[in-house]
Amino acid sequence: MGIDPVSLIVALIGASTPILLAAIGELVVEKSGVLNLGVEGMMIVGAISGFIIAVNTGSPWLGFVAGAFGGAVLSLIFALLTQYLLSNQVATGLALTLFGLGLSSLMGEAYSGINPPLTADLFPAALRDIPVIGPILFGHDLIVYLSVLLVAGTWYMLRHTRMGLILRAVGESHEAAHALGYKVIRIRIYIILFGGACAGLGGAYLSLVRVPSWTEGMTAGAGWIALAIVVFASWKPWRALIGAYLFGGIAALQLRLQAAEINIPVMVLDMSPYLVTILVLVIISSDRGRAALNAPAALGKVFHASG
Repeated sequence: MGIDPVSLIVALIGASTPILLAAIGELVVEKSGVLNLGVEGMMIVGAISGFIIAVNTGSPWLGFVAGAFGGAVLSLIFALLTQYLLSNQVATGLALTLFGLGLSSLMGEAYSGINPPLTADLFPAALRDIPVIGPILFGHDLIVYLSVLLVAGTWYMLRHTRMGLILRAVGESHEAAHALGYKVIRIRIYIILFGGACAGLGGAYLSLVRVPSWTEGMTAGAGWIALAIVVFASWKPWRALIGAYLFGGIAALQLRLQAAEINIPVMVLDMSPYLVTILVLVIISSDRGRAALNAPAALGKVFHASG
């Protein structure tokens, strides 16, 4: 049994969308100089928040909104701890992931084995049935197209708007931005909330479309892969899109290799996305000049407004 390239590409796009949403949110957060390692926790809380609301209201769209809201609420805890109480960003992010995993397990106790409402296709069947390009271009739901638009919007905002200029200035030198009169803490809190909403939306897409069901720990490291993609992308939105599709492609190919009964041990296939994550991080780290050139200068540094 062979592997159909069209169905592989369609599956690749669907598998990549949760990671892409989380990665683009984290990319903007890191461009503002904040390192939030709690992406995994925000994704899983978004997954269960969206699942609960979608099941109880019968509307997947309300579920997506709830997922984004759940991720943003969890990120607010991170924002208050790191921006006002000046806690260590790395330790706080790791604690946020553990808290999110525990909270989602508690919230999702009564929701295992339940099917969420279906998400409607965006385009009519006549377009989706066009050979080859139909499934690839028109065979997805609204969130997939929204994720690509989010990448384009983020790129435009960072490169061509005053807001992007201020955000990059805060990420490069928060002292200089503060001296120019910009509200560094307020800007960073808004950006952290945006990143949390993106991660939560990615989690909701996972539980409502990608799987679709609720299982404890269902993100299975997707948040960590999103963090690796930001580094892989050198903090550039379009590279994040490529990176997310690369990792999503590996996940989609893994399932099809198993279905095609190609003689590769299941354990090797299961760990392949994480092996690639480690490999990417090693390659990027070996090029110190390139990483230092693109990483925001104030990334992870604590800011305290003394004036």
